[in-house]
Amino acid sequence: MAEPRAVAFRVLLKIEEDGAYSNLALSHAIRENKLGGVDSAFVSALVYGVLERTITLDEIIRQHSKIPLRKIETETKIILRMGIFQLLYMDKVPAFSAVNESVKLAKRYKLNRSAGFINGVLRGITRDGQPLRLPDERDALRYFSIKYAVPQSLVGLWLSAYGRENTERLLLSLSGRPKLYIRVNTLKTDRAALTAALAQEGVSCEEVPLLPDALSLSGTGDVEQLKAFRAGLFHVQDLSSQLCVHFLSPQPREVMHDVCAAPGGKSFTAAQLMRDRGRIYACDLFDHKLKLIRDGACRLGIRSIVTQKRDAASGMPLPLADRILCDVPCSGLGVLSRKPEIRAKSDLIPQDLPELQYRILCRSAERLAFGGTLVYSTCTLNPAENGENVRRFLAEHADFRGVPLPLPEGVTRAVDEPAHELTLMPHTAGTDGFFIALLRRSAGGQDH
Repeated sequence: MAEPRAVAFRVLLKIEEDGAYSNLALSHAIRENKLGGVDSAFVSALVYGVLERTITLDEIIRQHSKIPLRKIETETKIILRMGIFQLLYMDKVPAFSAVNESVKLAKRYKLNRSAGFINGVLRGITRDGQPLRLPDERDALRYFSIKYAVPQSLVGLWLSAYGRENTERLLLSLSGRPKLYIRVNTLKTDRAALTAALAQEGVSCEEVPLLPDALSLSGTGDVEQLKAFRAGLFHVQDLSSQLCVHFLSPQPREVMHDVCAAPGGKSFTAAQLMRDRGRIYACDLFDHKLKLIRDGACRLGIRSIVTQKRDAASGMPLPLADRILCDVPCSGLGVLSRKPEIRAKSDLIPQDLPELQYRILCRSAERLAFGGTLVYSTCTLNPAENGENVRRFLAEHADFRGVPLPLPEGVTRAVDEPAHELTLMPHTAGTDGFFIALLRRSAGGQDH
């Protein structure tokens, strides 16, 4: 059986050098190396922990290394990060083991010249009563960046947009693995029956007050191996995405567009709310993503979804719709806890996205019937991609207006915003970071 630290090292190297997705690279490595429960959990904790804390770990290396960080080769840097994470954040790993196994790992991968350097840095950290010296709190950008392991650009954006208290609570929410939420497939079962079925497989379920057909799960292992999953009794979907479709409120016999649909979760939830009666055009630009949607719909027993290869910003016209879900490509700042591999990137906030999102919103709105409803949404926390796009759209489209969102019990607003907009944050709603705006087109040219 493969040594767990070696597996973790190879996964982290693949993510660093090839840009691999952490969840896919980790799942593949665990299966390929046939790791059991304890070893699998150790590798997962080590990989995700290093990814989540890369900026902090690199600062610790800077403070204990005579060699500048930029001159340390990638393999050596990864082993140092792994060793420091074990020393400072994994209580069950003895210090001598963290140091010795790191040195062994370096030698295993022919990093013989680095072995002594790794040994020296890690032993220095074990002797230091204060292995990390944080910047002065008055320098909020550097302080929060190093303490919570996010780029200074993100700290600056959130401080400016949401204030210091919201920013710190957001940064705190990025640590650890997020909860796993699912939606009951009401076309095949109900919440009580699904809860009982999952209990027989050793999975614990907890009801979610916000939404009647949502559950949070624990003790799942690989979700896709569960009998209930293979039988199509549920699909995985965060509460924020479920709320998004809840606000859109598609009804039976209606026509709906999901203009950026992959991997399909929102279309699936919409089909269930419509009792699979009506038509949902689930669109995406890539064939392999459309196949994901078709496969998911087949597993769930959904027939009302039609997939359409289409560029949402400039693509072919679709039939007029009663409801449109415009969940646009975004910077993903609200789901950083699910994508730890991007946390250390300096270009987390692309400047060209808002204009693309606006084009998609305008093009989508053209196909909304008079009196129809449109939801604009993102999984990011960036006003330029969220409220600013909505305000620009309403100013330039006199036949649209905002519709106040009825907030479910347990959801509060973190920021001042119009009643038709909602910025969801982990500490105000228990969801991913997410933005939703509810818009309606006037009926026959007259607002109603």
